[in-house]
Amino acid sequence: MEGIDFVIDEKGIKKAVLIDLEKWGEVWEDFYDILISKQREDEEEIAWEDLKQELDINNNFHD
Repeated sequence: MEGIDFVIDEKGIKKAVLIDLEKWGEVWEDFYDILISKQREDEEEIAWEDLKQELDINNNFHD
């Protein structure tokens, strides 16, 4: 595929990929967002109301 190159080890196994960001930058951003989402799957969730309250407390603390 044009703009995509694989880094292959001495055994011929694909180990990494080089992506031409000028050509595939928007696709890379979507892929990166998915990676971040997968990485955070097991993190504890926090309710939006709790987060807003925590942010308000921290913002008032710095004033």
